[in-house]
Amino acid sequence: MAIASLNRFSVPTAGANSSQGLLMPKLKYRFRVYFENFGTVGSTTELTKQVVTAARPQVQFENQTIHVYNSQIKYAGKPTWQAMAISIRDDVNSNVTKIVGEQLQKQFDFFEQASAAGGIDYKFQTRLEMLDGGNGSHDPKVLETWLISGCYLQTVNYNELAYAESTPMEIALTIEYDNAIQVAAGGDNELAELAGAFVVNKAAFPQSATG
Repeated sequence: MAIASLNRFSVPTAGANSSQGLLMPKLKYRFRVYFENFGTVGSTTELTKQVVTAARPQVQFENQTIHVYNSQIKYAGKPTWQAMAISIRDDVNSNVTKIVGEQLQKQFDFFEQASAAGGIDYKFQTRLEMLDGGNGSHDPKVLETWLISGCYLQTVNYNELAYAESTPMEIALTIEYDNAIQVAAGGDNELAELAGAFVVNKAAFPQSATG
């Protein structure tokens, strides 16, 4: 009887006995982030391992208005993807700092004061995956994938030092991008294939790496 009552832990969707219990939610800490074509070293596994927080994409449509006789008609204009924030721990070997520095150098040569000829010369891709919690001998199941393309670093904040604190140093990245595609587990086959092929060098991203 007590177990059966767990089916009541939800909102009734119709009349009596319509509640069927809640589905397990995705958890914020079960994720990982891959970076492709970021920096110049090739492998960015260290970035994946040192990610602290990552925002999922956010899109906003321009509001457009058509004025008619006594009224207004509104419609959605062009979509704009909002900048995405990712925070990464700065390790003692400076692996993260080096990779981030290489990406900045691709975007702009601060010594020579020279910029890249085109966006293709420095833009990278980001892949954000929500996981089910598997690890070790239990392969994690990907519940959701975001394929984020045309990325570049808009802001890099190396953060402040403080004698009164002993917390890890973090590098805060603000990433601008051109487009984002969401692929849910068990979703469209064509999109699922795209998600599987998104990271070119999959050997560089061990499946046990977590965010």
